[in-house]
Amino acid sequence: MSKDNEDKGMNKQQGFSLIEILVVLVIMGLLVSIIAPNVLGRADEARVQKVFADFSAIETALRMYRLDNYGLPSSEQGLRALVERPTLAPVPANWKADGYLESLPIDPWGNPYLYLSPGTQGDYDIFTYGADGARGGEGQNADLGNWQSNENRN
Repeated sequence: MSKDNEDKGMNKQQGFSLIEILVVLVIMGLLVSIIAPNVLGRADEARVQKVFADFSAIETALRMYRLDNYGLPSSEQGLRALVERPTLAPVPANWKADGYLESLPIDPWGNPYLYLSPGTQGDYDIFTYGADGARGGEGQNADLGNWQSNENRN
């Protein structure tokens, strides 16, 4: 390579032009605007499905508790009675030594599940107030309870 060729190569800059960078950013923006709602919608659906999976696990533990102790935990004892032996009346006579759940699940928004026994919808109610943690609401803020069918929510 001659000295003249080396000088020409050194002056030539390599890289992307501003137009090329802007085109890539516009394309990325379009892709995000199309894909993001689909991905976020799936995350919301997954949270609701987790709630109903948790309800199922808690209901199974409650059935086992009822079989062993001839009744359900009271509202005052709460779901904690599935993890730790209750000390409040009625104290269960045949409480399983290792409990009925390893730990209490929490809803996908970080709140504990609520429990009523007797319930307003059945023998017992297990429910969550949704993302906002307040009664009522729509979408992710909607109240979810074990008396609802997951299929009817979607």
